[in-house]
Amino acid sequence: MPTANPASSKPLVSVIVPARNEEVSLGACLESLVSQVGVEKEIIVVDDNSTDRTRQIAESFAGVRVIQPDPLPENWTGKNNAVAAGAKVGRGEWLLFTDADTVHLPGSLARSLAEAKKKKVSLLSYSPEQQVRGFWENAVMPVIFAELASTYKPSDVSDPKSPAAAANGQYLLITREAYDFVGGHAAVATDLLEDVALARLVKATGRKIFFRFGGDAVRTRMYHTFSQLREGWTKNLALLFPAPQRLAILRSLEFLLIIGSLGATIFETIQHRSRPAIAASVLCVVLFDIFIGRIKKAHFPFKANAVAIFGLPIFAYLLWRSRLFHKQGKVQWKGRVYAGSTNTHVGTGASPVQAECNEAAPITSESEEEWST
Repeated sequence: MPTANPASSKPLVSVIVPARNEEVSLGACLESLVSQVGVEKEIIVVDDNSTDRTRQIAESFAGVRVIQPDPLPENWTGKNNAVAAGAKVGRGEWLLFTDADTVHLPGSLARSLAEAKKKKVSLLSYSPEQQVRGFWENAVMPVIFAELASTYKPSDVSDPKSPAAAANGQYLLITREAYDFVGGHAAVATDLLEDVALARLVKATGRKIFFRFGGDAVRTRMYHTFSQLREGWTKNLALLFPAPQRLAILRSLEFLLIIGSLGATIFETIQHRSRPAIAASVLCVVLFDIFIGRIKKAHFPFKANAVAIFGLPIFAYLLWRSRLFHKQGKVQWKGRVYAGSTNTHVGTGASPVQAECNEAAPITSESEEEWST
């Protein structure tokens, strides 16, 4: 049963952090969480059979409870099993599910709880500020998050009259009452997109949800290498968009048109210095302006926006790869292989559009390469 400190009128928040081989990121995450003030909290780290120093790091923080989940049930994803274990022992009236690669700004937990209460919602979720380093991250991450911002419009998600539902598992705050009512993570046990699936269940009950960019509350660096980025988005992209193949073609054409019109402008200018290539240059400016207008919605710094044009073909490649790997049952994550997932495009309440994909069924492969997120 949820409890609160009898000496305080503040509700207890159970902060649940699933962690599987997260020694690179976990320390900074927990340091930012234990320093949160203005709220009653308990912090639970679920060590999901890590083989690195994850458990030792978690245990080094006073007041942090470290548990291990039960053996992975058949057809469950690893993360769902871990967060469900944390929720089972959590005592809070509110549950905050957050990833081990997040860093929480001072006072953000108290502010998010106040925001949820003010808006009278059962579920509040923030999309963290994405920190990017190097060419690959700067190029492709803005493209992906701009597409997500267009597909899962926060205004629609937060509108009770709209069927759109979405959440980001990197920061998902939910009342215990709503969580238990919809069946918790057991109800979405096979979903690789458990955050969006959980939001859909909550909204379907008539409860309010709220979703927004949360750069004022939490930040994260999801991937540190191109290999991590590729495997992470291979797991998710085909499930996030209703027609990944069509979207891949569209973004590839956009890239070719922008680059082609730019090339034509340069060529014509060199060939005919007295006659500028007006048509090609106008087309290039218009297309690039449309592209930048979309990219700006993703809240990335100027440096990332400047090179994001080169992220378009990378995004298309990742979409195709994700679609193929899900179809073939070759999706890998955190040392586990999943047999595929149905793309239900859960964010908009649409019907399944990838019926040939099977529900996620993990095939344990502990010898597979581990990733830090």
